[in-house]
Amino acid sequence: MPAITDTDYLFLSTRVRALESNMLTRDRMERILESKSDEDAMRVLAECGYDDTMEAVNMDTIGQMLAMERNSVFNDLYTSAPDPALIDVFRVKYDYNNLKVILKSDAMGKDADDLLVDIGRIPAKVLREAVHTGDLHALPSMLQHACLEGRETLNTTHDPQMADFVLDRIYFEDMLELAQGVGSNYLSGYVRVCIDVANLRSVVRTMRLGKGTEFLEGVLFAGGNVDRRSILNGVTSGASLEDLFTATAMADAAAAGNVALHSGTLTVFEKACDNAVVAYLKTAKYVPFGEAPVVAFFAAKDLELTAIRIMMAGRMAGLDADAIRERLRDSYV
Repeated sequence: MPAITDTDYLFLSTRVRALESNMLTRDRMERILESKSDEDAMRVLAECGYDDTMEAVNMDTIGQMLAMERNSVFNDLYTSAPDPALIDVFRVKYDYNNLKVILKSDAMGKDADDLLVDIGRIPAKVLREAVHTGDLHALPSMLQHACLEGRETLNTTHDPQMADFVLDRIYFEDMLELAQGVGSNYLSGYVRVCIDVANLRSVVRTMRLGKGTEFLEGVLFAGGNVDRRSILNGVTSGASLEDLFTATAMADAAAAGNVALHSGTLTVFEKACDNAVVAYLKTAKYVPFGEAPVVAFFAAKDLELTAIRIMMAGRMAGLDADAIRERLRDSYV
């Protein structure tokens, strides 16, 4: 089979550029924040192609609307992409989220099927059945490993957070391996930035909790632009976060992390971390065609869904516009 080239993405890249015109701009976000009613806010979302025919506007119906949009984008791009493995890099997250739900609900003796999301590589019912029966042969090898190690961690530590760390470590390994298999430097770069963000967050949270480097070593992930050993050595020697991430896209986030180490809120720091990802995605705007515009749109769409949830949840909780605005990340478009 001939290798896939940038020109194979010419049609899809053009289509993605058209879809970007309907995405949430900063102006549209401001109109949602300043809308007099939730119904008015929904009319702004309708301009972006979201379904505004719901009988009642509440977080349940908004959640359903966002799930429908996510499913539509996944299905559309998966069938249109010259290499569907490109989309699998984004679907893999839902495999691991579903696995977390299944393992934790089993440990607590509860039924949490309503929390499963059926847009991963593996249908949620298939994953649930595999975990319950122990017959894992239908799962990708790394997900099989995650099932076994996650359950073992829960059984031995009874610590859901530690199980999450184990599953997240395998998730990032899986995600990076899939990205490298696609052969896209841009996609691999996106995954590496995501790992850098996760590692920077781990450093800040670990230091705020007063935990030592032994704990930190267990919650850092391999594969980022700054390797785990450099981070551990830097923290041990007392280097600043800016020094550790100075040559990466994480410089501003690292500066915000230093502030967060000595203040009571993580809001600005978390926002700076997500903005570093958005800044990386925006580099695809200078690429006329190829897989980069598709990757950027896909990742940016996920961020858009999160922004909508933040804005509508904030409105319904009675927060003023400024309070919600502080939580919003940079817009991709």
